Amino acid sequence: MAPPRKGLTLILPSFRYLRPQSLEEAVSMLVDTDGAAVLAGGQTLINVLKLNLAAPTALVDIHRLPELRIIKPAEDGALVIGAAATYAQVAADPIVSSAQPSVAAMAAGLVDRQVRNRGTIGGNCCLNDPTNNFPPLLAALDARFRIAGPAGERVLDAADFFTGTMSTALTPDEILIAIEIPPLPGNARIAHRHLQIGADSWAVARAAVRLDIDAGIVTSARLVAGAVQNSPVRLHDIETTLTGRTADASLPLAALEAFDDTRIVTVDDVHCSAAYRKQMCKIQVRRALEEILAQGSRS
Repeated sequence: MAPPRKGLTLILPSFRYLRPQSLEEAVSMLVDTDGAAVLAGGQTLINVLKLNLAAPTALVDIHRLPELRIIKPAEDGALVIGAAATYAQVAADPIVSSAQPSVAAMAAGLVDRQVRNRGTIGGNCCLNDPTNNFPPLLAALDARFRIAGPAGERVLDAADFFTGTMSTALTPDEILIAIEIPPLPGNARIAHRHLQIGADSWAVARAAVRLDIDAGIVTSARLVAGAVQNSPVRLHDIETTLTGRTADASLPLAALEAFDDTRIVTVDDVHCSAAYRKQMCKIQVRRALEEILAQGSRS
């Protein structure tokens, strides 16, 4: 990979543009081209190139590969979303809105129409920016990530796919090809809450919560924090605290008490202090739980 250019020019560096005709050809291009990067929607990558933060020798454009844009149910009932499916495509597809309405709702509310028409769900996950929308929600939904590379395909769960801030388990010659979301049980309730700098800007804090509730008792809990160090972060201690409890107004209070004893690493940045970010994460957890309880009162 060529060294980044000096200075701020906002002009794209020179690179080879490669458009494969199949997934197999795309993987071969990555193997054969040192310093190549995958281009899907390009909503982040193009800006990174303009800011001289990276200088790949080539871009392998997978955006038009039909096998990466599929949305379909799998034989086991899981929802399969191709990595190159755009936010607009995910938001409008009736299969998604029926099987995983929280995924469709998140895609529909992302940024603006231009980004939704070009940005991809796979790119959102592969970047794994701590402020990104989908990683915490997909982790709460127990999503699996199907990957293709020179050695064939492999499937990772969220805990193994997301490896840290701006990092995933993908190797330079691998491509995320699909996200597989297991079917939800009938007693599952999901909520996602966030605090953002602006309506379409970076998040200060995120929380995605899934509770399975049977006869008024929480039988399973998934709580995931976003916009924190190494996000998405499963809040296992809070999950344990909530499991087995009655799904009533005491639930958020129990979660807040457990949150205070949970180690979550936050950082200072230009938007807020680490302490403020952690407090806002706590509030998003409370609000998500309150939303889930409200869902039950409306049902």
